[in-house]
Amino acid sequence: MNADTRAKKIDSYGNGYTELAEALKKYPKEMWQWRDPHGCWSIHELIVHITDSEANSYIRCRRFIAEPGEPLMAYDENQWAASLDYHNQNSDDAIEMFRWLRLRSYSLIKTLPEEVWSNSNFHPENGDMTLDDWLDTYESHVTEHVGHMQENFDAWTAEQK
Repeated sequence: MNADTRAKKIDSYGNGYTELAEALKKYPKEMWQWRDPHGCWSIHELIVHITDSEANSYIRCRRFIAEPGEPLMAYDENQWAASLDYHNQNSDDAIEMFRWLRLRSYSLIKTLPEEVWSNSNFHPENGDMTLDDWLDTYESHVTEHVGHMQENFDAWTAEQK
Protein backbone atom coordinates (compact mmCIF):
# COMPACT_ATOMS: atom_id res chain seq x y z
CA MET A 1 0.00 0.00 0.00
CA ASN A 2 1.42 3.42 -0.81
CA ALA A 3 1.76 6.17 1.79
CA ASP A 4 -1.14 8.30 0.43
CA THR A 5 -3.59 5.39 0.45
CA ARG A 6 -2.44 4.41 3.92
CA ALA A 7 -2.86 7.96 5.23
CA LYS A 8 -6.48 8.01 3.98
CA LYS A 9 -7.14 4.64 5.60
CA ILE A 10 -5.58 5.80 8.86
CA ASP A 11 -7.85 8.86 8.86
CA SER A 12 -10.87 6.68 8.17
CA TYR A 13 -9.79 4.27 10.92
CA GLY A 14 -9.50 7.23 13.29
CA ASN A 15 -13.11 8.19 12.52
CA GLY A 16 -14.47 4.77 13.54
CA TYR A 17 -15.91 5.90 16.85
CA THR A 18 -17.65 8.90 15.27
CA GLU A 19 -19.06 6.66 12.54
CA LEU A 20 -20.43 4.24 15.12
CA ALA A 21 -21.84 6.96 17.39
CA GLU A 22 -23.56 8.74 14.49
CA ALA A 23 -25.05 5.49 13.19
CA LEU A 24 -26.42 4.54 16.61
CA LYS A 25 -28.37 7.81 16.78
CA LYS A 26 -30.58 6.51 13.95
CA TYR A 27 -31.78 3.45 15.86
CA PRO A 28 -34.19 3.67 18.79
CA LYS A 29 -32.48 2.19 21.84
CA GLU A 30 -35.59 0.14 22.66
CA MET A 31 -34.95 -1.96 19.54
CA TRP A 32 -31.22 -2.55 20.08
CA GLN A 33 -31.91 -5.95 21.70
CA TRP A 34 -34.16 -7.09 18.84
CA ARG A 35 -32.92 -9.98 16.70
CA ASP A 36 -34.26 -10.78 13.28
CA PRO A 37 -35.89 -14.18 12.76
CA HIS A 38 -32.75 -15.47 11.03
CA GLY A 39 -30.78 -15.22 14.26
CA CYS A 40 -28.38 -12.45 13.26
CA TRP A 41 -26.88 -10.46 16.08
CA SER A 42 -28.88 -7.59 17.53
CA ILE A 43 -27.54 -4.04 17.38
CA HIS A 44 -26.68 -4.42 21.06
CA GLU A 45 -24.67 -7.58 20.38
CA LEU A 46 -22.96 -5.95 17.40
CA ILE A 47 -21.82 -3.11 19.66
CA VAL A 48 -20.27 -5.54 22.13
CA HIS A 49 -18.71 -7.54 19.30
CA ILE A 50 -17.19 -4.40 17.77
CA THR A 51 -15.60 -3.63 21.13
CA ASP A 52 -14.25 -7.13 21.70
CA SER A 53 -12.91 -7.13 18.17
CA GLU A 54 -11.26 -3.78 18.83
CA ALA A 55 -9.65 -5.20 21.98
CA ASN A 56 -8.14 -7.97 19.85
CA SER A 57 -7.18 -5.39 17.22
CA TYR A 58 -5.44 -3.30 19.88
CA ILE A 59 -3.21 -6.24 20.87
CA ARG A 60 -2.62 -7.34 17.28
CA CYS A 61 -1.53 -3.85 16.25
CA ARG A 62 1.02 -3.72 19.00
CA ARG A 63 2.25 -7.21 18.20
CA PHE A 64 2.87 -6.18 14.58
CA ILE A 65 4.92 -3.24 15.82
CA ALA A 66 6.77 -4.71 18.79
CA GLU A 67 6.93 -8.44 17.95
CA PRO A 68 7.01 -8.97 14.19
CA GLY A 69 7.10 -12.62 13.24
CA GLU A 70 5.17 -13.75 16.31
CA PRO A 71 1.75 -15.42 15.93
CA LEU A 72 -1.50 -13.51 16.37
CA MET A 73 -4.42 -14.86 18.38
CA ALA A 74 -7.55 -15.96 16.55
CA TYR A 75 -10.89 -16.17 18.30
CA ASP A 76 -14.35 -17.55 17.58
CA GLU A 77 -16.57 -14.47 17.57
CA ASN A 78 -19.78 -16.50 17.79
CA GLN A 79 -18.44 -18.44 20.76
CA TRP A 80 -17.45 -15.19 22.44
CA ALA A 81 -20.93 -13.76 21.85
CA ALA A 82 -22.56 -16.82 23.40
CA SER A 83 -20.12 -17.52 26.23
CA LEU A 84 -19.68 -13.88 27.22
CA ASP A 85 -23.45 -13.28 27.01
CA TYR A 86 -23.22 -10.27 24.71
CA HIS A 87 -26.97 -9.87 24.93
CA ASN A 88 -26.71 -8.88 28.60
CA GLN A 89 -23.53 -6.80 28.57
CA ASN A 90 -23.72 -3.05 29.01
CA SER A 91 -23.72 -1.43 25.58
CA ASP A 92 -22.86 2.05 26.91
CA ASP A 93 -19.73 0.66 28.58
CA ALA A 94 -18.86 -1.18 25.38
CA ILE A 95 -19.20 2.00 23.29
CA GLU A 96 -16.95 3.91 25.67
CA MET A 97 -14.37 1.10 25.70
CA PHE A 98 -14.40 1.04 21.90
CA ARG A 99 -13.82 4.80 21.84
CA TRP A 100 -10.72 4.50 24.04
CA LEU A 101 -9.25 1.46 22.31
CA ARG A 102 -9.69 3.00 18.87
CA LEU A 103 -8.25 6.33 19.99
CA ARG A 104 -5.15 4.69 21.48
CA SER A 105 -4.41 2.64 18.35
CA TYR A 106 -5.12 5.59 16.05
CA SER A 107 -2.76 7.81 18.06
CA LEU A 108 -0.07 5.15 17.71
CA ILE A 109 -0.38 4.26 14.03
CA LYS A 110 -0.54 7.78 12.67
CA THR A 111 3.07 8.33 13.79
CA LEU A 112 4.66 5.06 12.68
CA PRO A 113 7.67 5.09 10.36
CA GLU A 114 7.15 3.66 6.87
CA GLU A 115 9.22 0.51 7.43
CA VAL A 116 6.99 -0.74 10.28
CA TRP A 117 4.03 -1.15 7.91
CA SER A 118 5.67 -4.15 6.24
CA ASN A 119 6.13 -6.03 9.54
CA SER A 120 4.36 -9.37 9.33
CA ASN A 121 2.88 -11.87 11.74
CA PHE A 122 1.06 -15.16 11.30
CA HIS A 123 -2.70 -15.30 11.85
CA PRO A 124 -4.06 -18.87 12.24
CA GLU A 125 -7.05 -18.18 9.95
CA ASN A 126 -5.56 -15.65 7.51
CA GLY A 127 -1.95 -16.75 7.21
CA ASP A 128 0.86 -14.21 7.03
CA MET A 129 -0.38 -10.65 7.47
CA THR A 130 1.31 -7.26 7.49
CA LEU A 131 0.38 -4.21 9.51
CA ASP A 132 -1.10 -2.85 6.26
CA ASP A 133 -3.38 -5.92 6.17
CA TRP A 134 -4.39 -5.20 9.76
CA LEU A 135 -5.30 -1.64 8.77
CA ASP A 136 -7.38 -2.88 5.82
CA THR A 137 -9.32 -5.19 8.12
CA TYR A 138 -10.06 -2.80 10.95
CA GLU A 139 -10.54 0.36 8.91
CA SER A 140 -13.67 -1.21 7.39
CA HIS A 141 -14.89 -3.19 10.42
CA VAL A 142 -17.22 -0.55 11.88
CA THR A 143 -18.66 0.28 8.45
CA GLU A 144 -19.41 -3.39 7.83
CA HIS A 145 -21.30 -3.73 11.10
CA VAL A 146 -23.13 -0.42 10.73
CA GLY A 147 -24.52 -2.02 7.56
CA HIS A 148 -25.69 -5.00 9.63
CA MET A 149 -27.30 -2.61 12.12
CA GLN A 150 -29.20 -0.94 9.30
CA GLU A 151 -30.40 -4.34 8.08
CA ASN A 152 -31.62 -5.11 11.61
CA PHE A 153 -33.38 -1.77 11.82
CA ASP A 154 -35.04 -2.25 8.42
CA ALA A 155 -36.27 -5.73 9.43
CA TRP A 156 -37.48 -4.45 12.80
CA THR A 157 -39.30 -1.55 11.11
CA ALA A 158 -40.99 -3.91 8.66
CA GLU A 159 -42.09 -6.14 11.53
CA GLN A 160 -43.69 -3.16 13.32
CA LYS A 161 -46.09 -2.54 10.41
